Amino acid sequence: MVIVGAGMAGVQTAVSLREQGWGGRITLLGAEPHEPYDRPPLSKAVLLGGEAEGVAFDVDFGAIDVELLLGREATALNAADREVTTGAGTVPYDLLVIASGAEPVTLPGGGGYTLRTLDDAAALRPVLDEKRDVVVVGAGWIGAEFATAARQAGCAVTVVEAADRPLAGVMPGEIGDRMRGWYAEAGVELRTGVAVAAVEPGEVLLDDGTRLAAGAVVVGIGARPATGWLAGSGVALGPDRAVLADDRLRTSVPDVYAVGDCASFPSARYGRRLLVHHWDNAVQGPRVAAANLMGGDECYDPVPYFWSEQFGRFVQYAGHHPAADTMLQRGDPDGPAWSVCWLREGVLVALLAVGRPRDLAQGRKLIERGSRLDTGLAADPAVPLKTAVR
Repeated sequence: MVIVGAGMAGVQTAVSLREQGWGGRITLLGAEPHEPYDRPPLSKAVLLGGEAEGVAFDVDFGAIDVELLLGREATALNAADREVTTGAGTVPYDLLVIASGAEPVTLPGGGGYTLRTLDDAAALRPVLDEKRDVVVVGAGWIGAEFATAARQAGCAVTVVEAADRPLAGVMPGEIGDRMRGWYAEAGVELRTGVAVAAVEPGEVLLDDGTRLAAGAVVVGIGARPATGWLAGSGVALGPDRAVLADDRLRTSVPDVYAVGDCASFPSARYGRRLLVHHWDNAVQGPRVAAANLMGGDECYDPVPYFWSEQFGRFVQYAGHHPAADTMLQRGDPDGPAWSVCWLREGVLVALLAVGRPRDLAQGRKLIERGSRLDTGLAADPAVPLKTAVR
């Protein structure tokens, strides 16, 4: 068994295989030289001075008999000969799991820092330590999290977003507009509806001609599956470059599976293919893949879930709301704690919770069950969601 990628998805696949009784050899290939580590703390604790060693996974690879090959980036897959090519030679496999993750999208002209790896976080630490003026490109989840950390460190922060509001690609306008105020409260200048034309020494040029002084530029405009190494392999990729896994997480090539950020999967729950770039997907998918690698027949159709800590708020989201036809507000969106439910023909399909973890916990279970809600009860924030079921 060879697993390409030593992030959460790859490590969890190796651990799940052993937990489920796989007795054969397991080789885990990691592109980075570091011991495998968790990524969420990179935009939080590590940036603010936390020890890098603290993000390493609590896994004794020797004890579970997993061969860990670090600094071994996969460069090609020869499916006919069942070999993965790396910079240090080829690695043969009988069964292969693709868990190569995603890579940050960069600006067309280049320039700026990204925040995806431990080395990225280490490179950004001096920016915060020296309290430089920072321009963040992108008002998505990672942009907001970095802006939060930079303000905590005492940096002056300007966030530039090409869309007309924060989180434009993932939240409807009425929600994104509410989040705009969070930036102002934190002392962050937010410029929307304007794109970056160029990153130049000491400044950022916007497409409206404005020049912003910048001691550092951090780019957070998304990520794409890291699948370039699969070119010519026969593994089918989608227009978004994601591996097209089926509902058992199998790829188009026999005995090759795919999990985590690099793979999309068909969701019967939502009636479309999903590409989920979040931690929970990298935990759940490997358990299903491991079971199927060992001869099982488990379907993968989770309720997507993620969280974000930004501007003093704990934000959680479960489900997939583009399929919804009704949006239901719970609580005052100008207050510290509120939620939004999305329903499809009365059935809860997604939920956003800001400072209301109980809503998220109950809502996630209701989404999994396909529960239909009484909209009158569900709109009352004093009513527990679990008691608002029809």
